[in-house]
Amino acid sequence: MNAMITDTIEYIGVDDTDIDLFEGQYEVPDGMAYNSYLIKDEKITIMDTVDSSKSDEWIDKLKKALGGKTPEYAVISHVEPDHSGSLADLLANYPDITLVGNAKTFPMLAQFVDIKDAKTMVVAEGEELDLGNHKLKFVMAPMVHWPEVMVTYDSLDKVLFSADAFGKFGTIDAKDDEGWSCEARRYYFNIVGKYGAPVQTLLKKAKALDIAVICPLHGPVLSENLEYYIGLYDTWSSYKPENKGVLIACASIHGNTMKAVKELEQMLKDAGEERVVVSDLARDDMAEVIEDAFRHDRMILAASSYDGGVFPVMQTFINKLAAKAYQNRTVALIENGSWAPSALRTMKGMLEGFKNITVIEDSVTIKSTLNDESKSAMKKLCDKVIEAGK
Repeated sequence: MNAMITDTIEYIGVDDTDIDLFEGQYEVPDGMAYNSYLIKDEKITIMDTVDSSKSDEWIDKLKKALGGKTPEYAVISHVEPDHSGSLADLLANYPDITLVGNAKTFPMLAQFVDIKDAKTMVVAEGEELDLGNHKLKFVMAPMVHWPEVMVTYDSLDKVLFSADAFGKFGTIDAKDDEGWSCEARRYYFNIVGKYGAPVQTLLKKAKALDIAVICPLHGPVLSENLEYYIGLYDTWSSYKPENKGVLIACASIHGNTMKAVKELEQMLKDAGEERVVVSDLARDDMAEVIEDAFRHDRMILAASSYDGGVFPVMQTFINKLAAKAYQNRTVALIENGSWAPSALRTMKGMLEGFKNITVIEDSVTIKSTLNDESKSAMKKLCDKVIEAGK
C-alpha cells in the first residue's frame, strides 16, 4: 500500500508472514498486519506500536519516517501485546516521549511494559489533543474488545483510528476470494463477536463523526465505500444473519453421519435452498465454521454419539458458539448412535442456555447408517428448515 494515507499521516506498520497462529489459536495463512501510524505535525504523534517480534523492523521504519525528528506523543489505543509490544523499544529510543491513554490504559499497560519512568497523559471521553494542525478527539470504546480500548478521531483529515474495530486477518495487502469481508468476518466473530453491545455503542458514537478514512490496527486502511464496512459491522454486532442460508456442522466418527449430511445437503438444494455450507468439525478450521454459523440464518448440527454424550468436536463447537454469544438463529439437530444415541439430548441441553435460538422440534435419529425411516425423517427436517428460512 501507499505509505502516505494523507499528506501528513504515514503508515508505518509491519507485516508478519512468519506467524502460524494469531493469538495462539487462529490460522492466518496470509499472515498478519500490525498497523501503526505517524502523524506529522508540530507535535509529531505515533498511533500505536506493533508486536515485539517485529519491533526492530518497526523502529527502523519509524526512524526513517521521522527523518531525524523527535516524536512528542504515542497514543495507545489498545494495550494487547500485538500493539503495545514495541513500546519498550520506543521508550528506549525516545525516553522523553509522552504516552497518551485513558484511566484504564496505564494500570494494564504496566503489566506488560515497564513504564514507571515514562511520561504519561491520561485522557477522557471527548477530550482533544492539539498537535498544531491536527486535533485528536478521544472516544472511549470499552470492551471492543478489552476494557481499556479507545479510538481516536482526527478532525483535520477526518480519519478514525479504530483500534481493533474494522480489522481483519492477513497482511496489509492480503487478498481473499471475497475481498475484505471474508477474513474480516472471521476476525470479528472469533475475536470481537461476544461484545456486540459495546460495538453498537461505538457505532452510535461514530455516527456523530464525519469519517473519510478508517485506520484499523489490523488489515487495510479503508477509504472508499465506508457505508459498506460500517453496515456490515452493524449487522454483525446486532447478531443479525448476513445471508439467508444453512450451515451444516458435522461431527462424524466413521463417516456415516457425514454421508447422511451429504444427502441432506442435496435435499436442501433440490428444495431450492441457494446457500448450503457443509463443514467437517474434525477437519475444517473451526474459526471459519464459527464465521459461517453467524453469517447464515439457519444451522443444522449433525453429530455422532460418544461416551454417553456427543462427539467432542461438536461439544467444542457449541461451547465456542456460546462463548461468542450466538443468537437469533434457527437450529436443527441430527444424531447418530449405534446402541444408545445420546448426541441429541446433549446438544439440546447445551443449547438451552442460548439467547433467542429456535430449535426445530423434528430432529433426526440415525442408527449407525441411514435407512428408509431415517431418510424420511431427514426429508421432513429438510422441509422444516426450508420453511424456517421463508
